Amino acid sequence: MKETLKGQTQANYEEGLMVANLEERTSSQSQGPEVARAEPPYTILPNHEKIFTIILASFAAFISPVSSSIYLPALNPLAKDLNVTSSTINISITVYIVVQGLAPTFIGSISDKNGRRPAFLICFVLYVAANIGLALQNSFPALLVLRCLQASGSSGTVALGSAVVADIVTRAERGKYIGYASMGVTLGPALGPVIGGLLTHYLGWRSIFWFLTIFAGVMTVLLILVFPETSRSVVGNGSVPPQKWNLSALDLYRRRQQRKSGTAVELKTIAKRKRRPNPLEAFKIAFQKEAGMILFSGALLYAGFFAVLAGLPSQLQQKYNFNTLQIGLCYLPYGFGSLTSRWTVGTLLDWNYRRHARRLGIEIVKNRQQKLSEFPIETARLQVTLPLVYFACLSMVAYGWVMNFKTNLAGPVITLFLTGHTATGAFSSLNTLIIDINVESPATASAANNLIRCPFGAGAVAAAVPLINRIGMGWACTFVAGIWVAVTPMLWMVFRCGYRWRQEKRVKDEEGARHEDVETGVEIVPDEEAKQEKQDKQ
Repeated sequence: MKETLKGQTQANYEEGLMVANLEERTSSQSQGPEVARAEPPYTILPNHEKIFTIILASFAAFISPVSSSIYLPALNPLAKDLNVTSSTINISITVYIVVQGLAPTFIGSISDKNGRRPAFLICFVLYVAANIGLALQNSFPALLVLRCLQASGSSGTVALGSAVVADIVTRAERGKYIGYASMGVTLGPALGPVIGGLLTHYLGWRSIFWFLTIFAGVMTVLLILVFPETSRSVVGNGSVPPQKWNLSALDLYRRRQQRKSGTAVELKTIAKRKRRPNPLEAFKIAFQKEAGMILFSGALLYAGFFAVLAGLPSQLQQKYNFNTLQIGLCYLPYGFGSLTSRWTVGTLLDWNYRRHARRLGIEIVKNRQQKLSEFPIETARLQVTLPLVYFACLSMVAYGWVMNFKTNLAGPVITLFLTGHTATGAFSSLNTLIIDINVESPATASAANNLIRCPFGAGAVAAAVPLINRIGMGWACTFVAGIWVAVTPMLWMVFRCGYRWRQEKRVKDEEGARHEDVETGVEIVPDEEAKQEKQDKQ
């Protein structure tokens, strides 16, 4: 390798070496615990700072789901004030969901290359401007345009939140941090209708957008002051200083402490990305064989569950004669079930990961990223996911029929909690898997998830109420559960073949790495260890 690169600058040598030694190229099993311990830590952030950073990113992502759900109680007053029908005002929900699916493909690719903090700040500037406009507008066309702008700003934060977790948490510990990472995304749909109902009832619909403006303004200040840059293409494991304009106040303090303690700057931990940001990368991930099946399955889980949630207000009003505030409160069991699933499912994911590592003789070294070359990550994750999907089907059917027969309110509340716990646990573990197999570009992978999920969600929400009115809540939920069962064969295919597909993709990527580097004119070839591993397999 060194012979090939002789005569080149040291910078070009280091870059070529990093490209040649791709993450997936070396087997974790062949490394051994001594080598793993000798490597730089995956992140220099102590545990309390990791938790703080993830929670802050999670509440930054809160603006996406809350912007959608907080808006629902205001639909009737908005339609009246803007002189449009109820069906016309629903177009503002559709355009929001459509843009919500597309916008992250741009911001995710940018953040993977240039950093999380700039991407977050772009999102919040757009979002604050949109909410001020929404609070002041008086026409339906203005509402539609500003809702699109609002979706553009808010939706990227979900992809960025997932990327922050991948930046600073190893795969072996990722389940442990799911609870912190998903707080905002989970609480948004549950708290949004309650907050929206209260604000609309007492202060009018404009107060919703002023509330969102104030919340986003506070989060922007926090991001500027204390949120550290985490993108591994910018700061590596956190030891490399970001650009001066990208330093938070907390970063400045940490850098001074680094200099005093003599903490080494680990340049080799920087993830080199030579390609420019490309929003089409999310589409490429979505159309990969393994990733596509995971994303499609997760999208159907998401769409089915939110279709049922969309029909909840009309059912509660018809069967229990609830007002807007009471309906909003009935979303809380779903939110609580989703929130608790993040810890129970996260614990199971980490336990199963460690179990497979022990079986393969791979030692899990704290704060060191294990390679996936010889690790069946698909098996480890889906062994938890598949039972959750089947339990979610049972809970969904039970919820539909207790609602259909208008049982005591305890029946719908308990089954809604169980459905929220199992269904959100299932698609959060699928989200974890899609990040695991695309760890080099986590924000783009999360954007691909949004790209597939949102169109399905938009269609399901639009069809939910007509379907429930036609066949009843019991059969509608049974239909959704049937779709979920029908999609599980795809997950079983990933369970059985995902590891082999990933190995085939790795070999293809290695072959693609043997090319004439367009910038340096140096042939990038696999290192000797990687070549020997390939020969052994052949």
